[in-house]
Amino acid sequence: MKILIIGDSHGNITNLKHVLGFAKHIKCKAVIHTGDWNNLKSLETVFNYNIPIYTVRGNADVDPKLISKLKIRSEKFAEDFLKFKIGGVKIGVLHRFTKDQWLMANDCAVLFTGHYHSQKEWEVDGIKIIRPGALENGINFAIFDTKTKMVEFINDDKI
Repeated sequence: MKILIIGDSHGNITNLKHVLGFAKHIKCKAVIHTGDWNNLKSLETVFNYNIPIYTVRGNADVDPKLISKLKIRSEKFAEDFLKFKIGGVKIGVLHRFTKDQWLMANDCAVLFTGHYHSQKEWEVDGIKIIRPGALENGINFAIFDTKTKMVEFINDDKI
């Protein structure tokens, strides 16, 4: 199963539409957003694509209306740390990766994180950690395949 991994969109509707159109084209079955939606229009844009959304709150997500809508409309939502299983893979999602949260991720196969606006993949204690990049200033996202547990980073350089 292919999953679109995005984050730090900060209200960039054009980039959200572009990336979600791509996700529909390659038949992604879920969207994981690592936080920093920034506004309600971002949410509505993503929800309009009718792909299940798994997401967390970012430090820029301060509007109570935004949080309320995320709670109601997301497939799964958590304010700080989200954990769920999809495609047979136990996944953790958080906005800003800190050592304090590491204990919560101890039984996850993959941890998706945002905040730093860069694309990166690394492993700690057998857990794959993936940062998809930011949509705020460009096309930077990732596709994760639950069958192979492989990630493909896509950015402005590849388009």
